[in-house]
Amino acid sequence: MQMMNAIEISRPGGPEVLVPVQRPLPELRPGEVLIRVAAAGVNRPDVGQRAGRYNPPPGASDLPGLEVAGTIEAVGEGVTHWKQGDRVCALTPGGGYAEFCAAPASHCLPVPAGLTLVEAASLPETFFTVWSNLFGPFGLKPGESVLVQGGSSGIGVTAIQLARALGHTVFATAGNDAKCQACEALGAQAINYQRQDFVAVVKEATQGRGVDVILDMVGGDYVAREIGVLAPDGRLVLLAFLRGAEAALPLGDIVFKRLVITGSALRPRTVAFKAEIAQQLKEKVWPLIEAGSVRPVIHSTFPFEEAWRAHALMESSQHIGKIVLTVN
Repeated sequence: MQMMNAIEISRPGGPEVLVPVQRPLPELRPGEVLIRVAAAGVNRPDVGQRAGRYNPPPGASDLPGLEVAGTIEAVGEGVTHWKQGDRVCALTPGGGYAEFCAAPASHCLPVPAGLTLVEAASLPETFFTVWSNLFGPFGLKPGESVLVQGGSSGIGVTAIQLARALGHTVFATAGNDAKCQACEALGAQAINYQRQDFVAVVKEATQGRGVDVILDMVGGDYVAREIGVLAPDGRLVLLAFLRGAEAALPLGDIVFKRLVITGSALRPRTVAFKAEIAQQLKEKVWPLIEAGSVRPVIHSTFPFEEAWRAHALMESSQHIGKIVLTVN
């Protein structure tokens, strides 16, 4: 049995519970490809899984890691559009922290021209998430504006760039001046939430109207304030709740402004849903990346064996953009 190196969650806990192990190579199911991993992105769901708060869906690997880049090592039954040696990045159901990872062939995308495999590994999880939420049924329409909470996060830098590249006005919150400067460099009007009230800033900038869409990863007491700063027919899209999973809602604003509040988690969605998003990204977003209008923003890379350091950095919230593990 061929073995590979991997990073395992030895028990629920802090970054120190991430330990190197040896595992058998994944067995390919029909419609899947086996990727020899060169790099794997680190994301908040990985941290949640490590802490015991975000279990993998049925049938997924128990290893963390939701996005990888590398070369295809083998293809499963029924796969005709990829072959051994192709350079890809992929959204995975889990298992990315390993030398080899299985992923649905339909969730793979070619590495954009001009990008390294490390840069490509930073793309899938945030781009699938942002595209399906900012440009899905409740997302941005031509000429609309958006407020991105947590603009310096991996999700944030992706949302800012995609919205700006497609002609939208973008506001973004961040927690210090360096992060605000990073958001501004990507095209957003930045709001330092430590010193400024995002409601007041957005209301002033929009002559009291507010924004059309808010992409929120904060939750908690932010939700009522966000409802107050949404324009008529506005949409609040919830992705996470770092400040708490419960909120008091001003129902009058929701009713009289005809607001929509929705939420989304990518990992439990169907293979077919993610395949459709992959196709949209290839057609509409990959050309923007290859043209340089949208680019990866990578804060740090860590050797595969030091995944615990990557998790510690993510939990410190000191990073701007993505954190990536490199595999020898």
